[in-house]
Amino acid sequence: MEKLELLNEIVVFGVQVKTFPMGIGEAFEKLAGAIPEGRNRPYYGFSWMEKDGSIIYYAVAAERFPGEAVLYSYHIMEIEKGEYMTVTVKDWQSKTDKLKGIFHDLMEDKKTDNTKPCIEWYKSHDEMLCMMKTIS
Repeated sequence: MEKLELLNEIVVFGVQVKTFPMGIGEAFEKLAGAIPEGRNRPYYGFSWMEKDGSIIYYAVAAERFPGEAVLYSYHIMEIEKGEYMTVTVKDWQSKTDKLKGIFHDLMEDKKTDNTKPCIEWYKSHDEMLCMMKTIS
C-alpha cells in the first residue's frame, strides 16, 4: 500500500450500476459515449456497502471544467481532497476478480476511513488505483 495526497477535490458525475457487478463496463461505455471528450477524461468507480450487505456502485467521469456536471442529468459526487491509501493494479482488466480482496485489505487497515467510499481510479487501460480515504 502507498499513500496519495489529493490537493483538491474532484467533482465527478455518472450513473449507478444497478446490476453490480454485472454491467460496470457497459455503464462506463455508455457514459463515455454520451459526454463531450468522453474518451479523454479520467474515470472512477465509487462503491460502498449498505447495511443489508448490498453494494452500491457508480461509474463516474471527472468534470473537464467547473460546473460541467450540472449540465447533464447524471448523479454528481465528489472525491474529497486529502490523503488516501492506495494499491496500484496493473493489467486490471484481467484481475477484476482480485479487486474485492484488495478493497477488503484497504478497509481492514486501521488508517482508512470506512465511512467513505471505495474508489477505483482508472488511470489507463492497463493501470487502476484502488483508493480509500485515510482517517483525518
